[in-house]
Amino acid sequence: MKVLLLNGSPHEKGNTYLSLEEIAKTLKDDGIDSEIFYIGKDPIASCMGCGACSKLQRCVFDKDKVNEFVNKMAEADALIVGSPVHYAGATGAITAFLGRAFFSGWRSGKNVFRLKPAAAVAVARRAGTSSTLDQLNKYFGISQMPVISGRYWNDVHGQTQGEVNQDFEGLQNLRFLARNMAYFLKCKEAGKNADILPPKEEDVTYTNFVRN
Repeated sequence: MKVLLLNGSPHEKGNTYLSLEEIAKTLKDDGIDSEIFYIGKDPIASCMGCGACSKLQRCVFDKDKVNEFVNKMAEADALIVGSPVHYAGATGAITAFLGRAFFSGWRSGKNVFRLKPAAAVAVARRAGTSSTLDQLNKYFGISQMPVISGRYWNDVHGQTQGEVNQDFEGLQNLRFLARNMAYFLKCKEAGKNADILPPKEEDVTYTNFVRN
């Protein structure tokens, strides 16, 4: 079993990375593999809603790491997204990245997110973590992904590189989160071995709020 840890920070080895590394170490202690996937520093285009992914089986933009991530997610069993807080929200880069990844991952027919457990981690100097977590969790909720929690909000605090290591409560909560994720994955695997299959999906009905 493997958890994909998505680093949405512009700093590859900053506090967001250190937070995800704490999760990775705890997952390893529980026998779960993981990989930290860095979105990079290059500009990331937002989704245009062109729908080309339904024909191409990938996002039409291919100069960043979105398609690589979706392919890795198809093989992974769970997802944890980490983002620093920018203006009380997730970074523009990670929201653009996730918008295209989730849309193309659904429209391509690969179904790479459904029923895979997920969690978000927010890193801040001081405030804005709660709104950031709420923002990131919405990607999971619309994609039938069970959201895994720790014993508190999944936020850690630090400004300069390495300061997050001084947030002992925050790091401890990430270990709670990692162990809960490992437990959930093992329960899911046990259910699969007991021939408990995922629920069948109904054909989706679309409505809007405009009526003639």
